[in-house]
Amino acid sequence: MEVWPGKPYPLGATYDGTGTNFAIFSSVADKIELCLIDDDLNEKRIELKEVDAHVWHCYLPGIRPGQRYGFRVHGPYDPAAGHRCDPSKILLDPYAKAIEGQVENHQANFSYDFFDNSKRSELDSLGHTMLSVVINPFFDWGHDRPPKHPYHKSVIYEAHLKGMTQLHPEIPESLRGTYMGMAHPAMVDYLKELGVTAVELMPIHQYVNDTSLIEKGLSNYWGYNTIGFFAPQNTYSSSGERGSQVDEFKSMVKAYHAADIEVILDVVYNHTAEGNHMGPTLSFRGIDNSAYYRLVEDDKAHYFDTTGTGNSLNMSSPHSLQLIMDSLRYWVVDMHVDGFRFDLASTLARELHAVDKLSSFFDIIQQDPIISQVKLIAEPWDVGEGGYNVGEFPPLWTEWNGDYRDTMRDFWRGEPSVLSEFASRFAGSSDLYEHSGRRPFASINFITAHDGFTLRDLVSYNHKHNDANGEDGADGENHNRSWNHGVEGHTDDPEIKALRMRQIKNFFTTLLTSQGVPMISHGDEIGRTQNGNNNTYAQDNELSWVNWELDADQIEIHRFVRELIAMRRDHPVFRRRRFFQGDAGRGGESELGDIMWFANNGQVMADEDWDTWYARSVMVYLNGDRIAEPDARGNPVLDDDFLLAFNASEEDLDFTIPATDEEQKWVEVLSTDCEANCADEYMSGDTFPVKSRSITILVRYRADRHSLLDIDSSEEAEQTASSVPEAKDSEPAAEEPVADADAPASTVKAKPAKTKKSR
Repeated sequence: MEVWPGKPYPLGATYDGTGTNFAIFSSVADKIELCLIDDDLNEKRIELKEVDAHVWHCYLPGIRPGQRYGFRVHGPYDPAAGHRCDPSKILLDPYAKAIEGQVENHQANFSYDFFDNSKRSELDSLGHTMLSVVINPFFDWGHDRPPKHPYHKSVIYEAHLKGMTQLHPEIPESLRGTYMGMAHPAMVDYLKELGVTAVELMPIHQYVNDTSLIEKGLSNYWGYNTIGFFAPQNTYSSSGERGSQVDEFKSMVKAYHAADIEVILDVVYNHTAEGNHMGPTLSFRGIDNSAYYRLVEDDKAHYFDTTGTGNSLNMSSPHSLQLIMDSLRYWVVDMHVDGFRFDLASTLARELHAVDKLSSFFDIIQQDPIISQVKLIAEPWDVGEGGYNVGEFPPLWTEWNGDYRDTMRDFWRGEPSVLSEFASRFAGSSDLYEHSGRRPFASINFITAHDGFTLRDLVSYNHKHNDANGEDGADGENHNRSWNHGVEGHTDDPEIKALRMRQIKNFFTTLLTSQGVPMISHGDEIGRTQNGNNNTYAQDNELSWVNWELDADQIEIHRFVRELIAMRRDHPVFRRRRFFQGDAGRGGESELGDIMWFANNGQVMADEDWDTWYARSVMVYLNGDRIAEPDARGNPVLDDDFLLAFNASEEDLDFTIPATDEEQKWVEVLSTDCEANCADEYMSGDTFPVKSRSITILVRYRADRHSLLDIDSSEEAEQTASSVPEAKDSEPAAEEPVADADAPASTVKAKPAKTKKSR
């Protein structure tokens, strides 16, 4: 075989139409062999003799897509010094674009003897581990364009690709649980009609099943155990593992872009699947252990772990940083994804031990012209000391707002002394984000996520029920801030069922009317349950998969959520780009009158109203004439006025509409106590009832809203038509939707008025 010198960049295997360039970094290797593997596991070894700045490389004419390969790295095996080279292990390319096979729980994958870990094991791992695959990088993207929804107009839907599709009756069985299943029109149309603007996929980077789970007959369902930062998970491919997974992933992204939906990836750059010092040697460990991993300073045989998974990537190493940045750029440029949610992002910010928001990782993200322009979402915590950092990430970053989640759960289960915190979180959490120059959309608001109870389980269980995980209940969060409303789990009691339904609607209404970016966990909009299991990471079965056979209650939840999303989309008062002025975001006075807080008697909230420990109700006035931000043409943005009455107490309450000098008609457009939306009418000074643990929303329509918003609407429609390819059953979204002055279609649909109360 001809072997040409090749080039040290780019790293990985790069096919150019004629042959393939191979390049791999190692600063400790004495020799590296490229191993080409045929279908019968016959191995051809080619020594890499060209080395530039610790990058070993060659070019092989005639090597085409589909070729399987690996590396054998010869060098020091001295764990005490931090070195673990082992040429008996065939290693994955850290830059592999596709990976074939799975890792077996076999002695050959470990560099120590199972029966005496002080002894070496030099069994050959070929045949027991994964192999890298050369891919064809060329793909017909057609007219694909990223949707680029601004943050403040975004509604994010967190989804597990397999869980969403595995039981869907309209998706062919051969495509269920795959990229093509997720790209099926049944799934794309469902999310489009729901109204979400972005789907955030749980990990699709190639991951490894934990050996401990394999022994229990379980699997790593969630996928937070990455081994290939460039490779799409091969088990999600419906057509093969030798590069087909790459084309299928691209086809999926293309389908969602055609529907004007962004694709965000949940990425795990904080650790790898090689685990702690007792883990297998699969890739990074055998290539350059001390460059890729953080080691304990005075005991380099062990890993410094802030992730709870056994290891942490070494973010002070330029080669680890390069790996992450090259990976991120690849997924944006080559795979066309629109953003990333970073798992345990505090680990990425650690220079030594402390989390430093000015760390190298943030610096290189800030200056990168590609990555800095996509959506960057941090899970702002890890399990290390000082790891909880909500509100501490720098500009460009948005964050999962754990404070929002905890506050809203406490408020609706009736915890005392939560009202003032509720006001801060509802208004966009300016206390967390304004100091760093960020805006309300820095807060990714959520009630539930993949990690924890589903929303239905949140209102049905006081305690976790994780028996299926086989860990004797030791796994999963113990402090869920949940409430079963009288019965643990399923019940036929009509009063409890009605109360749980109200609470589900309360959570969704609060989420979708709060300032910030709402995130919905997949299946919550149809009342999905996991039977009280709050940690289904290992449950690749019907316990975790979305069941699409819906009863009447589930259909009602779906209707309610779909119309709530439409109301948020059509009313900019719920998705402001700037914080409220003055102290309004914390329940205080607003300099512009853009928001006001009232007690249920119609009087402005006083200090003692906020501080009363038993206070569990508040009425919020959102002034549509005081959005204080221009549209794309610089015109003032107007909206209808809204009154939102929150009653989290155990008693029914009467709320009084604040009196004004003018006759103002208010129409009830939503009540979480109504199976269908109510439509009572009131005048200023009237009172209206709000049932215990429910929300009522009133609107005052503005006759002057139509003409101003019509200007902005037509402008963006024109821009959208020129930048987004046509898609079946897909219409461009308007910048600020048109609303009819009397009965706008943009508001949650209401049934005809039953009574009219006026003065």
